[in-house]
Amino acid sequence: MAELAQTVTPQGLLAVCRFLDVSLADLLAARPRLVAVLASVRDPGNAGTVLRTADAAGAQGVIFTAASVDPYNSKCVRSSAGSLFHLPVVTGAEPGAAAAALRDAGLQVLAADGSATTAAGGRLLDAAGAGPWLARPTAWLFGNEAWGLPPEVLSLADAPVAVPIYGRAESLNLAAAAAVCLYASAAAQRAG
Repeated sequence: MAELAQTVTPQGLLAVCRFLDVSLADLLAARPRLVAVLASVRDPGNAGTVLRTADAAGAQGVIFTAASVDPYNSKCVRSSAGSLFHLPVVTGAEPGAAAAALRDAGLQVLAADGSATTAAGGRLLDAAGAGPWLARPTAWLFGNEAWGLPPEVLSLADAPVAVPIYGRAESLNLAAAAAVCLYASAAAQRAG
């Protein structure tokens, strides 16, 4: 078991499972109202944590773009804490095609972007900025923690949205920002 495991202290459990990913068309056929899109997210711990958070927030799917980590990476699987088995996961999606398909399915596409400003057409995810737009079916684009969303992916969004930072922290961890965004949408959708 120690030879098979990639952890220092394996738990002594082994399972063999088929890959569970679905096609983008199958995900959209289920008419999701909340979806997380991981664009160039390469850290498996963050990716698994976002997957777990999406599950906890009631999202109906997670899309991993082609440049993102493999959701079946052992660290990603562990970080998902079982959520990989709870909701549909799409792998290898091309960002432009995914955004277009999501929009065609009736979802708005919002980009989590810490540098978004209302002066540049962005939105702030705070009590003053939260509005009925959050209650709409939504796909959230989340980028790489180190450099965010590349301009060509950011341009695919209907609007960039920033989680305001009131203290002196430089930024939020990707998984923490994703939790704020996903839960804000989930709360607005349930209230609506």
